[in-house]
Amino acid sequence: MAATKNRSSFKAAIQIEQEEFARRRGALLDALRGSIGLVLAGEADANLHHPFAAHAHFTYLTGLVDEPGAALLFDGKNANPARRVQLFLRPLNPEREKWDGFRPEIGGELRARAGIETIFRTNMLPTQLLDAAKRAKSLTLLMPLAAHNSPVSGDLEIFRRTAERIPNCSINDGTTILNAMRACKSKAEVACIQEAGRITGLGFAAAFANLRPNMNEFELQRHVETGYHQGGSRELAFRTIAGGGFNSTVLHYHANDQVLRDGDLVCLDSGAKWCGYSADVTRTLPVNGKFTGRQREIHDLVLAAQTAAIRACKPGARFHHIDEAARAVIRRAGLADAFIHSIGHHLGLETHDANPDAPLQAGAVITIEPGVYLPDEKIGVRIEDDILITARGPVTLTSDIPRSSKEIETAMARARSISKPKRG
Repeated sequence: MAATKNRSSFKAAIQIEQEEFARRRGALLDALRGSIGLVLAGEADANLHHPFAAHAHFTYLTGLVDEPGAALLFDGKNANPARRVQLFLRPLNPEREKWDGFRPEIGGELRARAGIETIFRTNMLPTQLLDAAKRAKSLTLLMPLAAHNSPVSGDLEIFRRTAERIPNCSINDGTTILNAMRACKSKAEVACIQEAGRITGLGFAAAFANLRPNMNEFELQRHVETGYHQGGSRELAFRTIAGGGFNSTVLHYHANDQVLRDGDLVCLDSGAKWCGYSADVTRTLPVNGKFTGRQREIHDLVLAAQTAAIRACKPGARFHHIDEAARAVIRRAGLADAFIHSIGHHLGLETHDANPDAPLQAGAVITIEPGVYLPDEKIGVRIEDDILITARGPVTLTSDIPRSSKEIETAMARARSISKPKRG
């Protein structure tokens, strides 16, 4: 969707054209086969303590990221083609908007920007949903299901109350539909992930240039994230992990407040976002620019495991097949118990993106991230790259970021020599 005026709350994925969002909505209508679907943007933090981000299903279908409380209704049996997809936005509140930002009225300009012809306020949703449900007598869940100790999904809560009021109205499980659609990326989506990866490379280049013994982990994080901002990214894919020494063995270490010691490794796991799409990269770097013999041995082992896993990435493969390819390499080295996590995940609008629990298809983008963690030796090594699945073989989208121990040492030495202040 095209960029919008500054005062509009419609922030959109500017690299994805409206036609693509329309195709996605059309594909979902077809998959619903006349049943009613409801996709919810979610609610904002009422205290504005955290920035609002729409649910990825909603953004995937609309490109909209900043409309709390919005909903998208699919009514494939509506006799009016213009009403088979309906967008619902919260009513205007001029008093509130003096604080939070002004929002546009419903009209031709808003419809053109949204790419959706029928737009109502959310106070019209009960009436429109009732009319659709009476006609279809079938409601299909699209939002992710919740565990028994969590609130039920928003669409299930609404559909239960709706079905109670309509005889012979059924509720069906369609929660795999959007997962499957989102798992197969379009060319435009791949381009966004590639750009996120390129920007992530700028942050890692800053790490190569600035990493020094006695630097605080947070200083390294700051250099990386400044590189992202300078590259044009406004948002992190996730909280940066910069764990040195023993902290490199903690998988989701986030304190980033310890001193990086000479002779230690630092596990740097980070990623930028571009137009809503994430990159996710890990490199393990020697703090002083040189791997010890043991560090190199473990690093090269993990790289061999990653290489084996990437070779196994092809249409039809499942994650457990790819995981085993990496795990076999590490098992042969006698370190099976030191690989404590799975091999990777889907990547896209979410860093851990929608997973259809199905064989990989061409167009999927996944991470491959084996690791070996030896707390007693203060050695934790993880290497992670973003991989596009194609019929002609896997494509590493983040291959420009130095990966082997030799490449890392060379890149660090070169970057340090360039960044070293010249003597007068």
